Amino acid sequence: MVEFYQITEPEIEKPIIIAAMQDMGNVGSIVVNFINNSLKSKKFRIAKTQYPTYVLDMGGHIELPQENWEYNYSEGLIIFGGGVGQPQDNQELYSLCQDVLDISKKYSAKFIYTFGGFHTNRVLDHNPKTFVTTTSIELTKQMEDLGISLTPQRSIITGFNGLILAFAKQNGIQGIGIYGELNQPEIPQYRAAISIIKTLEKLTYRKLGDTSHLESKALEIEKSFEN
Repeated sequence: MVEFYQITEPEIEKPIIIAAMQDMGNVGSIVVNFINNSLKSKKFRIAKTQYPTYVLDMGGHIELPQENWEYNYSEGLIIFGGGVGQPQDNQELYSLCQDVLDISKKYSAKFIYTFGGFHTNRVLDHNPKTFVTTTSIELTKQMEDLGISLTPQRSIITGFNGLILAFAKQNGIQGIGIYGELNQPEIPQYRAAISIIKTLEKLTYRKLGDTSHLESKALEIEKSFEN
């Protein structure tokens, strides 16, 4: 069961919605957390699950996780997600997606962006590609005209970072999913996150922040593997 708590009512009209949760390579969380920190967004709503599907082994003893996800806002933006995990129960997942759509309608949003990892066997250099998929053929054509790569084949996008697009489409809100290439989904993929941020900046015509800190994180991980 997911419970929702409204902290304040932001004065915002027709924002862009950015919504993503932790997925392979932690890409969704890395990007959402980066945007919140960079834009100094303000929290206005919280979603909490009462029944987590895992425990944290602290090394000899366990702790119960406090799973919650925040809605934040900045000028012209509402940002949802980030944090740790996402519901493994379909009912909770649907409840979260529906709440994002309800918030989108409440503030007259017309566009939802989501993002995550795109697992590939292609050996990647330091510049992974991003691929997009959209909620309509017309929107896909606009992406092609902008020179943005489309997802290369039919596939199933699981979890929140795919399902939210279905909810958007069913509710007449345009949506774009942006997915960054990665080879090792069990490792935080900062370069995939950087690639997504750059694509998101191009599509939204706004600067989201300096990614040099993420670049440093990527270098740290790469050096640890070299050693």
